[in-house]
Amino acid sequence: MPSLESYRKELDYSYAPGLFPCMEAVRKRPDAVRRVIVSSRLAEGSAKDGLMRLCEKQGIRVETADRALARLSGKENVFAAAVFEKRQGSLSSDEKHLVLHHPSDKGNLGTMLRTALGFGFRNIAVIRPAADWDDPHVIRASMGAMFSLEIAGYDDFSQYRQAYPAHALFPFMLTGALPPEEAARGLSGPYALILGNEGSGLPQEFASLGQAVRIPHSGDIDSLNLAIAAGIGMYVFSSLTS
Repeated sequence: MPSLESYRKELDYSYAPGLFPCMEAVRKRPDAVRRVIVSSRLAEGSAKDGLMRLCEKQGIRVETADRALARLSGKENVFAAAVFEKRQGSLSSDEKHLVLHHPSDKGNLGTMLRTALGFGFRNIAVIRPAADWDDPHVIRASMGAMFSLEIAGYDDFSQYRQAYPAHALFPFMLTGALPPEEAARGLSGPYALILGNEGSGLPQEFASLGQAVRIPHSGDIDSLNLAIAAGIGMYVFSSLTS
């Protein structure tokens, strides 16, 4: 098989480093997994046996390649990685969406993807420019959650809105008029929670696009971490809506 390159956004494939993300790729997207690389130091036991059984069941090639694994993961303590084909997700027009406007931090993005799956937000729109959700750092931070999600990229928010005009919009802003509990109460039908960049937040014009939301906090801080804010918002909305 052809040799594997260090990850670049231009490649049509990426890596899911770490035993659990690797297994999630094999479980949830077996048709996209080209091969699995394991370390000779991967201990015998239930975890290794489970991975081998999954790969055998799906007809996925497994290679032992310590040097390649260390080079591709950039770490010495990664014992498995799945090589998978990238794809553009397809969002459902009937389900709730999480819209991330220019997220730039890979760790934050991965954490939000994992949290989104936990609260039932399986449709994620990412407005570019943004961190690359196929980057191995994002995939590992998500603990493989991205393989259970539909993630679609858009060049600007208007492109997303044109595709999903029926969704009620809830931009999270420091100037938001309602706390999330009030904004979510009585809500029915598809909706989208919109969160902005870690540093700049959402542009002011988003306040006029829907019902702006603000998470109350003490004056001892100026804002919440993006991933924390997203988690609170998704928890509240998922708790109060069907």
